[in-house]
Amino acid sequence: MSDPEPDAFTGDLAAYDAIVYDLDGTLVELAVDWGAVASSVLDVYAEHGIKPPTDELWGLLEAADEYGVGEPVEEAIALHERTGARDSTLLPLGRRLIEPNGERASTPPAGVCSLNCEEACRIAVETHGLGDALESDAIVGRDTVGTHKPEPESLLAAIDRLGAAPDRALFVGDSRRDAVAAERAGVAYAWVSDLV
Repeated sequence: MSDPEPDAFTGDLAAYDAIVYDLDGTLVELAVDWGAVASSVLDVYAEHGIKPPTDELWGLLEAADEYGVGEPVEEAIALHERTGARDSTLLPLGRRLIEPNGERASTPPAGVCSLNCEEACRIAVETHGLGDALESDAIVGRDTVGTHKPEPESLLAAIDRLGAAPDRALFVGDSRRDAVAAERAGVAYAWVSDLV
């Protein structure tokens, strides 16, 4: 097996020792109104008498600990995500992971690295029967480790839990945040559109 270049997708999944997938927008589509989530988070700031530093959801999440509202902000987001995971739609790449095929034995172990909370990831995996295609220990959400994408720690944690080295792994995602996380981790990256 030749070593894939970091950041360069070889086009052959079997060339990697592990594959990590983003969840929302890659394997499933969570049924979440992100505008409503942002409103819920703004309500948390208001309830605590805090002028929000931004109205952008992920900026609000990132600032929450600094303002002392980390836990209620996290719970406000997670509440929407858990519901959205139960009502999510399986996307084509997710469908391919659960279709019976003769290639399963040659496919490397796989996990998830998501900006969604870990519980929502696990709900979506269970809802769509993705458990046989993904290693349960390698499902990493934004609240699993101390940081979240685009910081590399959550991706590196998923890869480590799959028993692979970063330069022998592939991350598959659908956003610039995913691509930046892969670059920072020294992991090859593929857009979900490259695989469907």
